[in-house]
Amino acid sequence: MILAIDLMDETNEVTEEAQQLVESILQFAARKENIEKDTELSVTFVDNDRIREINKEYRHKDSATDVISFALEEMGEDEVEIVGAEMPRMLGDIIISIERTKEQAEEYGHSFDRELGFLALHGFLHLLGFDHMNEEDEKVMFTKQKEILEEYGLSREG
Repeated sequence: MILAIDLMDETNEVTEEAQQLVESILQFAARKENIEKDTELSVTFVDNDRIREINKEYRHKDSATDVISFALEEMGEDEVEIVGAEMPRMLGDIIISIERTKEQAEEYGHSFDRELGFLALHGFLHLLGFDHMNEEDEKVMFTKQKEILEEYGLSREG
């Protein structure tokens, strides 16, 4: 295992199989992206109300969204980088709305598992610094996403 993943289900709705899928696709993506062993991250499953609160507090958007990532490796203005400390790499946190996952799976006509895997991977790529704020970055990120999902075997039909 490359990643040490802390999975938390605040909804009590995410099956063991769905959690294993998230763990599996993130481990797969970590290998593809050459992430060093023992890198840590957390994935929290929440409902629409909770992700709306988080979105409002941190992104100033008063709406539920599907996935939010908090990258811990992005340095804030007043933060000092700790150099030389032998600590595990901590990528950050991924928060996924299970309600939105279900809604979007239905809307896009594919399985809950496919949507959950997509959102977990999308959040993971954000933790690695990928973004889609402009057209060029979006193309790079979405191409990477598509390649990993297809190679893993999670197609839109899945």
